[in-house]
Amino acid sequence: MPILILIFVFLFGLIIGSFLNCLIWRLHKKESLLGRSYCPKCKKQIAWYDNIPVFSFIMLNGKCRQCGQGISIQYPLVELITGLLFVAAYFLNYELRITNYGSVIHDSLFMIQSARDWFLICVMIVIFIYDLRWYLILDIVTLPACLIILIFNLILGFSLWNLLISGIIGGSFFLIQFIISKGRWIGGGDIRLGLLIGLALGWPGVLVAIIISYFIGSIVGLGLIAFGKKQWGSEVPLGVFLSTGAIITLFWQEQILNWYLNIF
Repeated sequence: MPILILIFVFLFGLIIGSFLNCLIWRLHKKESLLGRSYCPKCKKQIAWYDNIPVFSFIMLNGKCRQCGQGISIQYPLVELITGLLFVAAYFLNYELRITNYGSVIHDSLFMIQSARDWFLICVMIVIFIYDLRWYLILDIVTLPACLIILIFNLILGFSLWNLLISGIIGGSFFLIQFIISKGRWIGGGDIRLGLLIGLALGWPGVLVAIIISYFIGSIVGLGLIAFGKKQWGSEVPLGVFLSTGAIITLFWQEQILNWYLNIF
């Protein structure tokens, strides 16, 4: 694969990551996406040359040019992670097409699948950051994403019944917990996120994603308790782990399943 294509995909991911940062903040503030970017501290507009992904953060030494207040490390991290995940998704899809078909030339499904993966990555990043910061999963993010990801998967040839059943399984898994705990264990947003993961990954992908999510959540939770950052029964942002598990499964579902089956 030409390295220039991967560089272009990475730069494209950086730009999308910058947009995601803006989207997250404006969803929180319930503001329109049409306005110019501004510093959340001093509210002054940010010039285009101070809004270049990652580069501007480095050149400004992590501070606003106008007020001198620190810029959250979230901004360059989201941009970098989005860029790297975009490259990973493109590369893995390219390798998959080469393995299955011998060539990616004129293969429209390759670009559709890459677009599907990029869209899912964006949604999961928004959910990760929003839930991490404000302990909330927004329906305005998950519900439209359910419809869009379903359309993507149907175009790619996924079984409608498989997707619907997986979505029901993903949503019901959290709905049952919500009912039993009367909303104390999880929130309603987790139910819609479970539905989204099921529609995105199908069966058995939804099961793999949930298992990975709870495994990671258990390790992180025990670590936080051990270091005195959390107590038993403390609220944790489940969407952080579910979004992480979904992306890991998106990339390595087959390898994880093969590893598991070889053990047993």
